[in-house]
Amino acid sequence: MIVGVPKEIKNNEFRVGLTPAGVAQFVAHSHTVLVEKSAGVGSSLPDEEYVAAGAQMVETADEVFARADMIVKVKEPQAVEIARLRPGQILYTYLHLAPDLAQTEGLVASGAVCIAYETVELPNRSLPLLAPMSEVAGRMAAQVGAAYLQKPNGGRGVLMGGVPGVLPAKVVVLGGGVVGSNAAYVAMGMGADVTIMDVNLDRLRYLDEIWGNRIRTLYSSMYNIEHIVTEADLVIGAVLLPGAKTPYLVTRDMLPTMRPGAVLVDVSVDQGGCIETTKPTTHADPTYFVDRVLHYGVANMPGAVPNTSTLALTNATLRYGLAIADKGWKRAVVEDPSLAKGVNVLEGKIVYEPVASAHGMDYTPLESLLS
Repeated sequence: MIVGVPKEIKNNEFRVGLTPAGVAQFVAHSHTVLVEKSAGVGSSLPDEEYVAAGAQMVETADEVFARADMIVKVKEPQAVEIARLRPGQILYTYLHLAPDLAQTEGLVASGAVCIAYETVELPNRSLPLLAPMSEVAGRMAAQVGAAYLQKPNGGRGVLMGGVPGVLPAKVVVLGGGVVGSNAAYVAMGMGADVTIMDVNLDRLRYLDEIWGNRIRTLYSSMYNIEHIVTEADLVIGAVLLPGAKTPYLVTRDMLPTMRPGAVLVDVSVDQGGCIETTKPTTHADPTYFVDRVLHYGVANMPGAVPNTSTLALTNATLRYGLAIADKGWKRAVVEDPSLAKGVNVLEGKIVYEPVASAHGMDYTPLESLLS
């Protein structure tokens, strides 16, 4: 199979779909890998390392898309990239289709086989290809929040850990999954007063067992959220419904009750956000105010630490990518039900039900097309 790795073109996105080590694995399996020149430079992975690993470097993204059987990316395809896709071509990347009607319609029209990292799901309901970026984004959320709490950056002027005689920042984390637990871990390490909220009591029990009284756990009800955000310095949104749009947990009506200069970091923004007033922003223009509350809604947070992120992502995605290349996508998904859940759009049809439901579009079970 010919595998293509184009340079990412989303605003301030410096990650790349494959590392040189990943390229070497595909080459060892007798596949050809095309890499657009300078695709890895933003992740501190120079072209020379790709050449040494066996990649063929090509001048343009047009050539990558034209020649490759499978496109391996990081972020969802931009409009110009969707236009390059062809029927039957495999797209293997993050998609986050539920809040993005235009992308969904474009991929349906392309006729491509679109496999989303974020909906590959193991029998225990964990998401192995989303987890590494969730870990990065969660840890970054606490760092970003700490930075924006500083007065020159628009925040209240609160130090996360306080100092002797002065209370630390109050941090509320909405969601106790991979993003939330990593955000809480870093905030706790900074010395903040951390409360983590979830509707899963077993998850809260687990977090309480591993961290004890170093953090607080609180059941995530609207009543509890309404009350706790009034005292929060930093609220981190870390809610995920796999493949579906995120529900709003912090509503616009709550904002006037919050402290002026409080910070909201919504890591869920690429799935629609769990804060009603959140909108996607970029690393170039990351924040804005609503009711004197600072909002941070960058939809590709891990892109700010691309070396770490690219290495972590390839560690997770490589085995599934190799299975697709070795077996062909159809056999690969038939033999691996977890990978099958990653197929969102197949040759003009939506085959992942939460995406179809989010847009009110027709849903076709994947099994009916495979048979």
